[in-house]
Amino acid sequence: MISVSEAKEIIRKNTISLPPRVMDLGRARGLVLAQDVMSKVNVPAFRQSSMDGYAFSFSDLAGKQELIISIESPAGNDLQLCLKRGEAARIFTGAPLPEGADTVVMQEKTIVKNQRLYINDSEIIEGTNVRQKGAEICSGALALPSGAILTPGAIGFLSGTGCQSVSAIPPPSVCILVTGNELQKPGLPLSYGQVYDSNSFALSAALEEAGVKDIKVLTAKDNIKELTSMLAIALEDHDLILLTGGVSVGDYDFVIQAAENLAVTQLFHKIKQRPGKPIYFGQTNNKLVFGLPGNPSSVLSCFYHYVLPAVGYMQRRNSRLIVREAKLNSNYKKNVGLTHFLKGRYDGESVTVLEAQESFRMFSFAKANCLIEIEEDIVEKSTGEIVKIYLLPNY
Repeated sequence: MISVSEAKEIIRKNTISLPPRVMDLGRARGLVLAQDVMSKVNVPAFRQSSMDGYAFSFSDLAGKQELIISIESPAGNDLQLCLKRGEAARIFTGAPLPEGADTVVMQEKTIVKNQRLYINDSEIIEGTNVRQKGAEICSGALALPSGAILTPGAIGFLSGTGCQSVSAIPPPSVCILVTGNELQKPGLPLSYGQVYDSNSFALSAALEEAGVKDIKVLTAKDNIKELTSMLAIALEDHDLILLTGGVSVGDYDFVIQAAENLAVTQLFHKIKQRPGKPIYFGQTNNKLVFGLPGNPSSVLSCFYHYVLPAVGYMQRRNSRLIVREAKLNSNYKKNVGLTHFLKGRYDGESVTVLEAQESFRMFSFAKANCLIEIEEDIVEKSTGEIVKIYLLPNY
């Protein structure tokens, strides 16, 4: 067995980012840019008013008490308007400034009588309330560099520069291969000895939460021939394969053998942790294969600690859980040699170990907002001691 930190490092070193893909900007939320994006236009493309008010030449204020309102410039105006000396234009937010104007006074600081404008703003200076051409970005300038994450703000910014498509790192395509003779689909009646499959549902939800959309679920009985065949299908069309169950050393555990049959290189098998000690990680042709335990709580715990970071590495981004420190609300004892990951409830300062920690139980996971780590060399943590916690998504 290897340590938790060793397993995470092996995954990091052996995960290759996916090739970039050109896609519509609107479909690239949360992805990482693979190429620099240059602005196609000046933003704004013309001198623009930032207020509803009146545009005029600042030099016309010298020695004058009033200006004549001669024209109007609404947003979207496509005519090139022009002011003469002593004139002002009624203007609206986002509208182009007429030629001859360089300043805008907000309408709340004016008085208008008989098409005469009287300005009551002692602090106004030349250029007030005017957005200069290219003030946001100039045509040909770098808008966002390669490696930037396409947040909603980034997408809005790029679309404002005329960008329609980008080269970005796509999410991986994932196949969840559920193994086990005992599994039944929810909604169908259970026969004696059967249990409902929850692993594929939990993993699909966690993957979708991480931005993965291309998810396929396959099933296989505890049969080496069938499992090898289904794994071959999964490897053909997907970047990441997650098997659940059949990863230990029992008479009906065939995941390791099936992977070997298909020339998957084993990088580790078993981690010094609880839950989820029998976990497998392999690689073939830059495709990743995780053999996760069959117990539902172990599956989800292993996903967050090992699969989720791998999904991030494949997209050149950090997808790991946020780490915090918190005070433990109760004593906890364990044997030395295994790292324990406990479902917990964090209140912003302290953390409580939830009941129902057994690997087959999901009740605690349904209530948890974090995972508590008790390191392998620790045998006891006392109330009030600081522990490391991992915040679950949507905390």
